[in-house]
Amino acid sequence: MDGVVNIRKTSGPTSHDVVYDIRRIFGQKRVGHAGTLDPMATGVLVVCLGKATRFVEYLMGTTKEYIAEMVLGQSTDSEDSTGTIISETDASSVTREALESAIKSFVGEITQIPPMVSAVKHEGQRLYKLARQGKSVERKGRQVTIHSIDLLDFTAGKLAQARIRVKCSSGTYIRTLCSDIGDTLGCGAHMSALERTRVGSFTIENAVTIDQLYTAKDEGRLDSLVTDINTALCEMPSVTLSDQGADDIRYGRPAVIGDEHETGKTVRALSFDGELLAIGEVVDLDGSRVLKPKKVLCVMDMD
Repeated sequence: MDGVVNIRKTSGPTSHDVVYDIRRIFGQKRVGHAGTLDPMATGVLVVCLGKATRFVEYLMGTTKEYIAEMVLGQSTDSEDSTGTIISETDASSVTREALESAIKSFVGEITQIPPMVSAVKHEGQRLYKLARQGKSVERKGRQVTIHSIDLLDFTAGKLAQARIRVKCSSGTYIRTLCSDIGDTLGCGAHMSALERTRVGSFTIENAVTIDQLYTAKDEGRLDSLVTDINTALCEMPSVTLSDQGADDIRYGRPAVIGDEHETGKTVRALSFDGELLAIGEVVDLDGSRVLKPKKVLCVMDMD
């Protein structure tokens, strides 16, 4: 089976655990997720099946939305509640207005330092593996984009509590965002809970649990819970090709398209009847605007 499943992950299992369950449920080996969720985190985990695994990178690059809870006045070595407290400061002076002001300063393009518990590699080793050994290394900052942050709830106190909704680019560390907000306020902070509510077009409202998938398997309706690849990538702009262009793309050749398409854009290549043929990049080639295929669903035999 080829397509995408929108999983509602519970707290506890790793993303790899979820992939293992999906392999068992669907009885196939080619399974991969489009963006890790930590064991403590819940919410949307997009899992690709079969040919859809070739398009994981494009799903990973979509906009994400999270709801996070944070504790002000306490910093931990992991930047979340699973870590060891490394500092504690009375946050009683922090008001809702002060928190909202601090939050606004993080909207836009910002630089984050990946936490030591992240999967980023340092000299070939994952940071979280070094952290388990009690090591800390210097990390390079990474550019991410915070589209918006909304303060949903706030309770003042020595250990103030806050709940925020964050819309952001791929690669954003919400735990680091919470910690940095606390540092801006001068009291420190850590993330105490996290739910991912959206990945691209996939939302928490339409997600299914692993238990629901097992039930669907028993009832013979697994197909109804799998989204086709084209629909899964619906946020990506598309180009409808002529019959000649569709043939060119199927054979892995650039296809001539209209000049109205902007160069440098990554787009879906569709046949006249709406079938997804490939993902490609719009470029200028030999005086023509063409779509250069990057990932073709089914490459035809040139012979």
